[in-house]
Amino acid sequence: MSTTETLDLSQAVARELPYLRRYARALTGSQDSGDRFAAATLESLLEDLSVVATSQSPKIGLFHAFHLVWTSAGAPTAEADDVITAGALSHMAKLTANSREALLLHAIEGFSEGEIAEIMQVSETEVKHLIETANREMEASVTGRVMVIEDEAIIAMDIVDIVTSIGHSVTGVARTRDAAIALAKKERPDLILSDIQLADNSSGVDAVNAILADMGDVPVIFITAFPERLLTGDKPEPAFLITKPFTEEQVRSAVSQAMFFSSTATLGH
Repeated sequence: MSTTETLDLSQAVARELPYLRRYARALTGSQDSGDRFAAATLESLLEDLSVVATSQSPKIGLFHAFHLVWTSAGAPTAEADDVITAGALSHMAKLTANSREALLLHAIEGFSEGEIAEIMQVSETEVKHLIETANREMEASVTGRVMVIEDEAIIAMDIVDIVTSIGHSVTGVARTRDAAIALAKKERPDLILSDIQLADNSSGVDAVNAILADMGDVPVIFITAFPERLLTGDKPEPAFLITKPFTEEQVRSAVSQAMFFSSTATLGH
């Protein structure tokens, strides 16, 4: 491989790194744990870029390299350092092997079944089975109260419909920071699903930070048209970040995933 080709591949991998880190955190249940595996993946690629060079695309190659590193370590999740995470890991132990990985790759990262088959080195039939299994097992395992922070009425209605269709209840919809804080105090949610930019130009991040400061650990999913603004690597990040426009499957998957993990470290501004 020429120096120019190596440089081009390296640049392509760098562009996809924020999304690998998002995936790694959601998969392992912690930013620190996810970042460690992402870093180990990059170290392996520094020694040998052939995994990326021989894949359909640099992104598929990068995620395949991560899969190799993560599975070689025994596909671990983060150590439980609180009661909520311990409960999440207990649920995880009941899931069919590899199903959560396949679901995250498909629903959150947007890979096709064929691409996931290449990443995980299994057949497309197996990928389809794993995704169906993960959806069924996770949606059946945890239900709770979801608070929605979203200023666009149609989007909020869509989210509410999706959340209730998989067995959760909705405590209400808030359109501003102050309304969100008031709603959370009225009825404590088990999960918060929040937009970033709200109706009065207030911040969904600020709203979530205020709620978490008052209530402690509550799982959070952020929705934004600009995920790169939160996936910077220089501050605590959300485990679950849905990009607008989103699909029903993305919301279903993220809600089920977030009910497993309470990765809600307060975000910086």
